[in-house]
Amino acid sequence: MSDFGYDISNFTEVDPIFGTLADFDAMMVQAKALNLKIILDFVPNHSSDECEWFQKSINRQDGYDDFYVWHDGKLNAETGEREPPSNWVSVFGGSQWTWNEVRQQYFLHQFQVKQPDLNFSSPMVREHMLDVLGFWLDRGVDGFRIDAVPHIYEHRNADGSYRDEPINDWNNDPNSYDYLDHIYTKDQPETVQLMYEWRDYLVQYQAQHGGPTRVLLAEAYSPVETLSAYFGNGTRLGTQLPMNFQLMYLSGYSTAKDVVGSIDYWMQTMWTQHQTANWVVGNHDTQRVANRMGAHKVDLLNVIVNALPGASVTYYGEEIGMSNVETECTEISCDDRDGERTPMQWAPVKNADFSTAENTWLPVSPDYARYNVQTERGVARSSLQIFKSLQQLKSSSAFLAFKEEGGFSYEAVTEQVLQIVRTNKRSEEYRIFVNMGNSIEILEGLSNKVYEYVLVTAYSLHTPGETIDLRERLVLMPYEAIVLRWLA
Repeated sequence: MSDFGYDISNFTEVDPIFGTLADFDAMMVQAKALNLKIILDFVPNHSSDECEWFQKSINRQDGYDDFYVWHDGKLNAETGEREPPSNWVSVFGGSQWTWNEVRQQYFLHQFQVKQPDLNFSSPMVREHMLDVLGFWLDRGVDGFRIDAVPHIYEHRNADGSYRDEPINDWNNDPNSYDYLDHIYTKDQPETVQLMYEWRDYLVQYQAQHGGPTRVLLAEAYSPVETLSAYFGNGTRLGTQLPMNFQLMYLSGYSTAKDVVGSIDYWMQTMWTQHQTANWVVGNHDTQRVANRMGAHKVDLLNVIVNALPGASVTYYGEEIGMSNVETECTEISCDDRDGERTPMQWAPVKNADFSTAENTWLPVSPDYARYNVQTERGVARSSLQIFKSLQQLKSSSAFLAFKEEGGFSYEAVTEQVLQIVRTNKRSEEYRIFVNMGNSIEILEGLSNKVYEYVLVTAYSLHTPGETIDLRERLVLMPYEAIVLRWLA
């Protein structure tokens, strides 16, 4: 638990603080009974330094000699002292290289020193990781979210040396990750090939065992052009969903035109080449929407990501409008990401009904009595009710229309108003309007049809069931989002 579970000592076990494999199996049985699918967080880039593999590699045992990335380092010509092989800086700051006294070599860790990087140039490592995938597939999981994909491979010269990465001219802190341009430690071509290898394995597994498609989601903070390669190259399949974080970069000052720019960057690269889009609202490393954009814009972003085609990826709690919680450093928790990782708020009772313990590991938000599932189920325009209504709309024929049917368009009709259109062109059409600004917006000449309000957010003056003729003007209140439906 040096990095909250991302330092793995055993890839086929459950940490006792969370339970047992028997508990996991029982959860899988219950999930299947509820028609739920479970995806595991797969962390292949590194292990814990307490992992048996690393201990064997330190002692060069049983073929594990090159299981991790090791190097003798280089001698300083002036001082004669041994130095790290390259200037590479860890994501968490400081050198990526740490000296091991037992082995008398440096080992690489792109993250914490307790997270040594596995060497995927070794066939034995790749074979072990396929075994890990197979172990969990046999237990019934439906796929994997692959952690830290861009970091899996590093560039090594033919002579086994490592080149220094170029220094950025905008950061003068040599211990900062942003000090360097990571051209040798991120998004290497071999990583793309590895995604194809894993997808092949999942396809073969399905062919042998039947059942639904097993999915691969790639967590990669990479340019969209790079993510495109993870999808596949026309002859080989890659990850079904290289996660799209573009909308997570929006702020409270973002306009409708900014939203369109974020959508464009993905769609103009991906949608022309691939069928599946995805839109990520938030994750465990990013402040919640209520904090980075404002509580009044949580519903707006939920409307946008669910109105766009493809998969909407929602971090737990965003569907009820949860916000970050201030935390204190304790013996078990001292991380600047704690604020977005606090307990899910289920009900207005002790610990928000997340736990029966006296205290939870991270604190429950002080506003849990207002923002929780039970309370919001009884409020017509709560974030939860809006979110659930959007999920129902996603299964309508208009929302499922393929792009070649012309069933989708989007534009900023003003600086602050985003319009998304979903239609099957035959009998059903939805128009979604989102006012990102703090002023009333008046729109005219949008369509020659009469529409019905089917969804309105808390800031709206309208109610579902009302009708509006879009040949006349449409008035949107500040921070209002609406969904209109036309039926032929």
